[in-house]
Amino acid sequence: MIVEQVWTGNAYRNFNYLIVCPESGEALAVDPLDHEKCLRIAKDNGWIITQVLNTHEHGDHTGGNKSVIAATGAKLLAHENARDTIAGVDVGLAAGDVVKVGKTVELLALDTPGHTMSHVCLLSQTDEPGLFSGDTLFNAGAGNCHNGGHPHELYETFASQLSQLADNTKIYPGHDYITNNLEFTLSREPDNARAKTLLAEIKDQNPETALISTFGLEKEINTFFRLQNSSVIATLKAEFPNMEDDPDPLTVFVALRELRNKW
Repeated sequence: MIVEQVWTGNAYRNFNYLIVCPESGEALAVDPLDHEKCLRIAKDNGWIITQVLNTHEHGDHTGGNKSVIAATGAKLLAHENARDTIAGVDVGLAAGDVVKVGKTVELLALDTPGHTMSHVCLLSQTDEPGLFSGDTLFNAGAGNCHNGGHPHELYETFASQLSQLADNTKIYPGHDYITNNLEFTLSREPDNARAKTLLAEIKDQNPETALISTFGLEKEINTFFRLQNSSVIATLKAEFPNMEDDPDPLTVFVALRELRNKW
């Protein structure tokens, strides 16, 4: 499997992706907002975009659909419940469906509500798996729930699905927010040495060659996976004085999401 991470350079700091079968050259374009760049990269490499997938319905993820499909004739895939919010869906995906790209690439569809209620992530079925996480999971962070989502649903996605993935799973998020997210982690957990070191390493990174995180790393530096950490709970109690001394993980997650909304 070839993964081409496409940095859009826009104000929203979007990443687009081309997932390519190395044998056939067939490609799946994930959230190809920068359609010109995605089409150009595919052409330059001799790849043929045969499918487009939207992780969810927001315009900064669907805005390139029409141009890519017009240029390639690709089929459009999205969550099965997104047909009313994404125009022209050819294939509706449910949890457990497998998206095939060319001869060798298989991607498992995960139903991952929270950022929106019709959000899918793709998990590659490879020796070294990769998660194309849209706006559910970011490097060192979690998606917001402002436009059609809910933090309780997002917590369930983190707790019941994402936290179960193998530590070597690579993370391919929909946006580059890693600097702000690490700073937020350190505001909640000032003694997180790994987050502090990583922030120094990536603060001036070129998004064209951005760090590709893993779940093993995320469990060290992503506060939304560190819900029982004593430092995280202590700093939250300073913000929420009525919080219990031993709050349940859902309470911690929702409080963190509320604070991140204002960060």
